[in-house]
Amino acid sequence: MLLRHSGWSLLPCTQLFFGAFVAVLAPIFAMAMLTGQAQARANGDWVSLKIGAFEVQAEVAATADKRSRGLMFRASLPDNHGMLFVFEGPSKVCMWMKNTPLPLTVAFIDAAGTILNLEDMRPQTEQPHCAAAEATYALEMERGWFSDRGLAAGRQVRGLPPAAAAIRPRSLPRNPN
Repeated sequence: MLLRHSGWSLLPCTQLFFGAFVAVLAPIFAMAMLTGQAQARANGDWVSLKIGAFEVQAEVAATADKRSRGLMFRASLPDNHGMLFVFEGPSKVCMWMKNTPLPLTVAFIDAAGTILNLEDMRPQTEQPHCAAAEATYALEMERGWFSDRGLAAGRQVRGLPPAAAAIRPRSLPRNPN
């Protein structure tokens, strides 16, 4: 029911309450929906990489916690998007697909940015997929992304951040006084 008074429309209390509810809670619900890639982008944890003529937007996993979670529970990836795992330094690393529903290909990359090897990985498996040599990075993309573009071992990846040991927060020296 809508009442009129002096040319003004007065809304019933229920409509006013609903309007206030939407105005106050809509931003809260919008923030709550920032998960996975959207949350990482909001935190600035992304890097643009170039592999040949192709550009990739990669979410960065540079901490042990982020590396262990990886792309678990993600249902999809946007085109030309993936996850870049940044390790402490060159080491023999392996990846698996526990709790990961996406079929992925991982590129193991050395400290100089050269792709060492590519491994196709099946979803929801714990089979290890290992670097052919010591790697500093691993880039996970949708399965077939590299082969569909003719990219293979030996290609250079440009735009890589420093190794995780170099970007880890450092504690401040103690005050001698």
